[in-house]
Amino acid sequence: MRPQDFKRWRKTQHLSQKQAAEALGLKRRVVQYYEKGERDGEKVKIPRTVRLACAALANGLAEWKPPAAAKPTAKPKAAKPEKPKPEKPKAEKPKTAKPDKAKGGGKTKAPKPKAAKGKAKAG
Repeated sequence: MRPQDFKRWRKTQHLSQKQAAEALGLKRRVVQYYEKGERDGEKVKIPRTVRLACAALANGLAEWKPPAAAKPTAKPKAAKPEKPKPEKPKAEKPKTAKPDKAKGGGKTKAPKPKAAKGKAKAG
C-alpha cells in the first residue's frame, strides 16, 4: 500500500485522521506519517497488519469477536465408589497442666533433694 492509497482509503471511509487512527489502533501522528510516506526524512512503510486492518474495515468488518462457543457434549464422569478408610484408634495423651502465668508464669524448677547428714557407712 502506497501513502496515497492509504490516504484514499481513509477518505473513502469518510474518516478524519483522528478517527482512522482510533479505528486502526494507532496514534494520529502515525496516520500522518503513513499518508506522507516519510518520517524525519526517512521512508515509512505501512505494516502488513495495518494494510489488512484497512481492508477489513473497508469490507465492513468491525473488531473480530470469536464465535459463541458451543457447549461441550462430553459425557458426565461416572462417580467412583468410595473406598472405606480404616479407622485408626486414637491414642489418648494424658493432659498436662499448663503453668499459671499469674503465679510466676512458666517454668518452675523442682526442689533439689537435700543431702543426708553424716557419712554413709561402708558395708
